[in-house]
Amino acid sequence: MLRISLVSFVVAAALSVCNGQHEKSCDVFPKDLHIEVGSSVELVCRTSCSSGKIFWTLNGKNLSESLSKTINSTHTVLSLSNFTQSSAVVECHSSHTDQVLGGVIVSTYSKPENIKCVFITKYGTGGSPHVFTCSWSHHMNSSQAIRYTILEILDDSLNEVCDSKVAECTIEDRLKVPQMFSQSNSQIIVRAKTDAWEAYSEPYEFDPHHIWKINPPERPVIKPSSDRLSVEWGPRCGTNSCRCEVRYHKISESNGVTPKYLSRPMSHYSATIEEIESCSNYNISVRCATKESLWSDWSQERTVHTKLNKSHVRLRLWRKVAEQEKNGKRKVHLMWRGIPSTCEEVLNYTIKQIPYTNNTTLTNDTYTRCGASSCDVEVDQHAHRLFLTVSVNGASLADDSVYVPAVGETGLPQVFSIQATAHEGVIQVSWNASEKPTSRYMIDWTHDGNQYHWNESGFTAATLFGLMQRKPYNITVTPLFNDSTGHGTQANQICSSLRVPELVAVRNVEIHSKSAFVKWDTKSQDPCSGVDTYVIFYETQRQPQLNVTVDGDEEGVWLKDLQPNTQYTVYVEATGYNGTTKSKTMIFTTNMFDSKLIKVFSVCGGLLVILVLSLGLACAIQWKKFYEKPVPNPRLSSVAKWLSHNHQKMEGFFQPFTDQAENRVVTDETQRQQRAALTPVCNGKHTRDEKLVVCDPSLSPTPESEPIERFSENSETQLLSSPEGSMVFSSSQSSPYRSQDSVEPLLPRVEKPSRSDLCQKQEKTTPKSVYVSLIMFEQSGAR
Repeated sequence: MLRISLVSFVVAAALSVCNGQHEKSCDVFPKDLHIEVGSSVELVCRTSCSSGKIFWTLNGKNLSESLSKTINSTHTVLSLSNFTQSSAVVECHSSHTDQVLGGVIVSTYSKPENIKCVFITKYGTGGSPHVFTCSWSHHMNSSQAIRYTILEILDDSLNEVCDSKVAECTIEDRLKVPQMFSQSNSQIIVRAKTDAWEAYSEPYEFDPHHIWKINPPERPVIKPSSDRLSVEWGPRCGTNSCRCEVRYHKISESNGVTPKYLSRPMSHYSATIEEIESCSNYNISVRCATKESLWSDWSQERTVHTKLNKSHVRLRLWRKVAEQEKNGKRKVHLMWRGIPSTCEEVLNYTIKQIPYTNNTTLTNDTYTRCGASSCDVEVDQHAHRLFLTVSVNGASLADDSVYVPAVGETGLPQVFSIQATAHEGVIQVSWNASEKPTSRYMIDWTHDGNQYHWNESGFTAATLFGLMQRKPYNITVTPLFNDSTGHGTQANQICSSLRVPELVAVRNVEIHSKSAFVKWDTKSQDPCSGVDTYVIFYETQRQPQLNVTVDGDEEGVWLKDLQPNTQYTVYVEATGYNGTTKSKTMIFTTNMFDSKLIKVFSVCGGLLVILVLSLGLACAIQWKKFYEKPVPNPRLSSVAKWLSHNHQKMEGFFQPFTDQAENRVVTDETQRQQRAALTPVCNGKHTRDEKLVVCDPSLSPTPESEPIERFSENSETQLLSSPEGSMVFSSSQSSPYRSQDSVEPLLPRVEKPSRSDLCQKQEKTTPKSVYVSLIMFEQSGAR
């Protein structure tokens, strides 16, 4: 530990004054300070140029006042313990003016550690080593060049063994190294030195025979057989006996698989490896060591190809049966495994078909030669058992069989409610067992209909591994029982994993004043594409970004609590199994008012306008009716005479006068003129005295003014009564009254009176002219 005493600093300060430095100068001592990591140091600040208190900083940060103490009015000492920083700037400041009075850079260094040395034999097959090498670690961030030296401790002296500029040094000397190796125990230290400092490691003590590494064995000899590998190698230990170790691993498993080791006792230079797979390549290497020395390096690896082991063959035969074709045949795809395709042996594969029903053979057996891993055969509608035989040089190596049910065969078990789920490239399948007894289940799956995988399970669930990414798989479960098979049940097609769609686009934004409904679309060329979650990001220029997360099944979301009449930017990010996809940004502006309120006001305003227009139209129609009230049409009226009370019971009827030439309104003047025209002429004279009138039919008016001629022979008459008398009017069949039906007379029908009778009756009554109208208005052109 490097420690600079307080007395030394005071002496150094006094000497600096004696050498002619100004008494009022300020500074920090010592300069260019290098200390070992973890040691303590004391620094002195001379404050002759300043008055008052001072304070210290380390890399710009204030240090506690308890770390310094004042010796006199001009010197203050700072004590730092367990200093570990690689380099730091320590400064002294005036508390009154905050002026830097002086400073110093303190650097640290470390000593070498973790020393490891080894003696290596490189020449010959044994004997003493000829190489000595050591390595160590040294944590330094120094810009100065460091020189390393290995020093051997001999008695009380240090003997330089090796020099280096890096943390490793090797000496190869046939005289010096064997001399070092001959010692029972040795000690060395490593020195690290620069122009500013030097550091020594802790002593490293070792036994040369314990750190000796012999040469690796020569290339081993390997002899493969059907069920094992024999390995032999030569000794490289010289006069010493060795212990050895064999390392082996399958080449296809070299990445990420720990090799296996086989240890051999002393003086054994051969081994037998039995835990091997058929028709596989293995890498094998050997290393050895003396009883107490280090292991040698591994020998050069050798590669060997194992032979086919009959006891390892498991055919695992299975089949896929297609639907029956029109010719009654069914195609059966047979597949098996258990014999690696890497086997060098020549193998023969034969399929034998045995059709039967009710355990009775139907025809002779059929044989088919097949390839190494699959075969296609045809069967009819009957049940069949198919046998696979594998032979080598005419000798049977293995065989297996599988059952194919007949078309429509009943009584076979079948699973129900099969379900499949996928997660991160793994598919899990589950099903309900059949009510009929089953022993095991066969699960087969394929993504293209050509390459099949299958496996047996004793449970009602299975997990499928090793699937291709983003591929749709068809999975079938078939129960097995009594060396036979039931009917298979296929699950719905399922993808092994889902890929995020390549394109996500915002389709539409339904805008309101304080909310908006965002819709989006996804497009992908991959059939197995899907989204786990959608995240909708939206923001304004003044507000931070917000987001909403929804499930991958959603296609739209409401953005709520928006500001009216504000511009927003929005985009959608889709997250799935393999990453994320982001849509383009869309800009929209919210409405100033709520669209629903606008719709309500529009509807209410429309209804109000319609109501006002309807009311105005009704008033206009009523006013028009009142203002344009039609005058009664005289053509639709008739003229009658009011009779006196004395003649109310008269059995005759007075024929009304009508003008068939022209419909007109009869005024009082015309009434007087017509009354004069209608007065009968008796004895060639007009008279109004009914008692003195003598009617002469020959003196009647002309036909143009004679109303009697207007009466039809079959006209019906009706007598009406009034306070002033009775009115008689007639209604002919050609009456212009609209919708006027014939009315039965209230009085008995009488014969038409003669003209003389009329004249006599008129002499007794003075007639009065009145207007009577019934349903006189024409409507719609109908009468």
